[in-house]
Amino acid sequence: MTLNRSVVSPIPGVFYRKPSPEQEDYVKEGQEVKAEDTIGLIEVMKNFYEVKAEVDGIVETFSVANEEVVDAGQALAVIRPL
Repeated sequence: MTLNRSVVSPIPGVFYRKPSPEQEDYVKEGQEVKAEDTIGLIEVMKNFYEVKAEVDGIVETFSVANEEVVDAGQALAVIRPL
């Protein structure tokens, strides 16, 4: 049995699911991702840090909304490994 994996925020800040307001989300729920694919950004004081998938899998759900303030270590998404 393979356990789902949470993607957690490495730092506190604002979580963004898309690279800019005019663009599509990096990934959507139900979409397949590869390890190291960017699934979102964390913004801290106008600096942006990529949040990457750690395993190949399917994005089951996002635990936070776009533009939500998050803490370090907070779950952002759940990935079901392939």
